[in-house]
Formats: sequence, C-alpha cells, structure tokens
Amino acid sequence: MIVVGQSFMDRVEEYIPDVLATLGILVGFWILFRAVKTIGQRVVDRMKSRLPETPRGVERGQRLNTLWAVATRTLAVVVFVVAVLTIMIVWGIPTAPLVAVGSVVGVAVGFGAQNLIRDVIAGFLITAEDQYSIGDVVTISGVSGAVEQIRLRTTVLRDLDGNVHHVPNGAITVASNLTQEFAQVVLDLGVAYKEDVDRVIVVVEDEMRRFATDEAWAGFIVEDPVVMGVNAWADSSVVVRAAVRVIADQRWTAKRELLRRLKNRFDAEGIQIPFPHRQIVSD
Repeated sequence: MIVVGQSFMDRVEEYIPDVLATLGILVGFWILFRAVKTIGQRVVDRMKSRLPETPRGVERGQRLNTLWAVATRTLAVVVFVVAVLTIMIVWGIPTAPLVAVGSVVGVAVGFGAQNLIRDVIAGFLITAEDQYSIGDVVTISGVSGAVEQIRLRTTVLRDLDGNVHHVPNGAITVASNLTQEFAQVVLDLGVAYKEDVDRVIVVVEDEMRRFATDEAWAGFIVEDPVVMGVNAWADSSVVVRAAVRVIADQRWTAKRELLRRLKNRFDAEGIQIPFPHRQIVSD
C-alpha cells in the first residue's frame, strides 16, 4: 500500500514482496493450467486410440476434440479469474465489491438467459454422452429425421420430406436413436385363415435363411433371423411374426428387400395374402 512521505526506494522495497508474490502466483497458476491441460490431452489421446477406425469412430474422435477444446477454454477462464482475485488480495485490493457485482450480474444474466444456458448444458451432455451423432436417424421432441448438425444450443434434423427442424437441446426429454449399433427388423406377415400355418412358417424360415446367406446381404446381418410363429389372429388374417437383427442404418433397406422376397415366395407357393374385397350387387 502507498504511504505518503516515503522515499522512492522505500516504496520500491515495500512493493518487492508483493511483486514477487504476484509473479509467483502467475507462474504457479500457469504451471497448474499447463499440467492439467497436458494430463487431460493425454487422457483424450488415449481414449481416441481405443476408438475403431470407422466413420463413427472418427466422428467420436472429433467429438472428443470438441469437448476437450470447450473444457480447456473453460479451465483457462476459471484459472484467470482465480489468479486475478488472488493477486488483488495480495495487493490489498478489496475483492468483496467485485464479487458482489459479479454475483448480481451473474444472477441477472442467469434469469435472462436461463433457457439459453439450459440448452447449452444439454447440448454439452448430449455430445459427451454420445446419445446420437451426425447422420443418425432419431426421434426427439416428436420430430423424426436424420441428424445434420449438433450444436451446443440446438440439434438440426432433416425429415424424409426434406424439411429442416431446429430442436432446442434443453427441450429434449427423450431421444430415440433408430440407427445406433444395430436394429431389429420385425415383420408381421398376414396370411389367409385357410392356409396351413405350419407350412407358412417353414416357407418364411427358408426365405429368411436365403436372405441371410445371400452374399449381397450377409455382411449386414448381426444375428441369424428367427421366425417367432403365430403372433395374432387378426380380423381377416393369421399373423406370423419374423425378425432379423441388422446393422442399424440398413434396417429400412433390409425390410423392403425381405418384404419383396416374401411376397414373391408367397405367390410362388400359392400362399394367399388376404385383402379387402368389395362386392357390388346391381339390379
């Protein structure tokens, strides 16, 4: 602190301990920041080295880089603020007014931007937890579509009609990922009541087996197909259920191909698929 009447050298000598303490604080916080950053980077690099060399693995690696960049910037701000407050204490500058003003401003900003803050936090958690990635097909907040962008505040979806939807991350309570790891293709096949269901099951099993062993499709099969049997007695049909587990992004293509094959096979085997009939009687 400055005292009137002191000589210049006395003032210099008085401030030397504070100057040295300030330098020590700056160096100490800088070393702390560098140490945490180095350790964190090693952890991130180790996590990235364990990822598979696939497009999804590359994307996860990019996500880790993004998260670490955000964490590094946040850490830098925190270290800077704490260092400044510590230096102010060393020089005898009151910090209480500054902290009070900061608290008031923080509360005001918090009330005014609480939705924005909620969206950003939710976006960070979505990215960190790998709930979905760019290219995944998801259903969130009642909207289904392919994920085009994952921002800190919003998730951008494009639906089958080409419409683009911007969903605030904070509004997402349930996220259903339709293309993560694997998908189950479930087929409910209705046949006429007059058909021999045991024969129908044998035919479906054979056609599903042919599909699974076809070179063009075998690489997409995660588990062998299974015919579960009669699943329901509908108004005009007996429903036979079959299922096969495939790579997630092939679920719709595989389902269309199976329906095509089974329709052709039913026609070849003479198995009737019921459909509504309308009889017109005229005088």
